Amino acid sequence: MLSRKFSGSILAAALMFGVCTAIPAQARTWLGVSIGLAPPPVRVERVGIRAGYVWAPGYWRWSGSRHVWVGGRWLPARPGYHYVGAHWVHWGHGWRLRGGGWVHP
Repeated sequence: MLSRKFSGSILAAALMFGVCTAIPAQARTWLGVSIGLAPPPVRVERVGIRAGYVWAPGYWRWSGSRHVWVGGRWLPARPGYHYVGAHWVHWGHGWRLRGGGWVHP
């Protein structure tokens, strides 16, 4: 027979494991979001040159009811990689946002 203290530890561990494993599953549900409304034209952002950095251009994100502009920003350069900005792609009968990120050629 297990002591109450030991069985309580097992229960706490099981609950913690359940919480930890549920979080990634919930996060995945946001990856498949697509909308039927095309984004507005991309805004032109005039930037200069900044040694050791690359410009991550701005993009339109979906707020749940409308498109909202997210301004660009400087990112530290990663030698051997280039940055591809976030952009919308036509997907079936709607639009899907592809997040920006670093690409190794």
